[in-house]
Amino acid sequence: MNNKHVEVKKKSLSLKKWVKKEKEETAILLRCIPATVVSLFVVSVVCMNLLANKTLILTSYIALDGGILVSWLSFMCMDIITKYFGPKASNKIAVLASAINLLTCMIFYIASIIPSNANDYTALDDMLGGTWFILLGSTVAFLVSAVVNNFLNWTIGKAFHKNPDGKVAFAARTYISTFMGQFLDNLIFSIIVFVGFAPIFWNGFHWTVVQCVVCALTGAFAELIMEILFSPFGYRIVTKWKQHKVGQEYLDYINGGR
Repeated sequence: MNNKHVEVKKKSLSLKKWVKKEKEETAILLRCIPATVVSLFVVSVVCMNLLANKTLILTSYIALDGGILVSWLSFMCMDIITKYFGPKASNKIAVLASAINLLTCMIFYIASIIPSNANDYTALDDMLGGTWFILLGSTVAFLVSAVVNNFLNWTIGKAFHKNPDGKVAFAARTYISTFMGQFLDNLIFSIIVFVGFAPIFWNGFHWTVVQCVVCALTGAFAELIMEILFSPFGYRIVTKWKQHKVGQEYLDYINGGR
């Protein structure tokens, strides 16, 4: 019993130490990442969740929702953060963005159920109230795809030994990781929402599995094109951060292993 008690105590102390270290590391990270990138990232995640409520194109083989109009921005921000601060930092910001999105949805829902005699706000209330399974699907899909995107981006970057900070390396890691991440994001979301819950709660409306796969591929290609168009701006941002030693406190912290 004594040995077991000592073992449990050691594990508890080790866990507390890890939590303390993670809190300290996260606090430093949030001080170091430029606010513009974080703000764009969070806003894009919130907008992506809202726009996912609308299906833009629906045919026998193709289905696209409004989220594809802005999801490329989320992945570009993650690629920038991953390149400069690492995948762990990018994952933490992704979790932060998801938490803020959930808080925003909660506030929107509260606003939607508060009665008002000033005007007819039925349409606005329906939009703000949202749909719980769309929120569930978008959150799960985004978090899974974010982790895959970030670690794939980082892994591909490590393959460029001669010039890891060059344009070719940045393009390769962002294009490949974005396509795979976007494909997973679209596929997981559409299966959860339009195959799993929509037939139950939307009077039989649903997408087929084929539509989900084609949607995932089509969306991934569309968002890859946006990434190709805007990645030069991402590369410039990373280059300027390096020139001005942005976030050096965090880089010193993780490299120093404190």
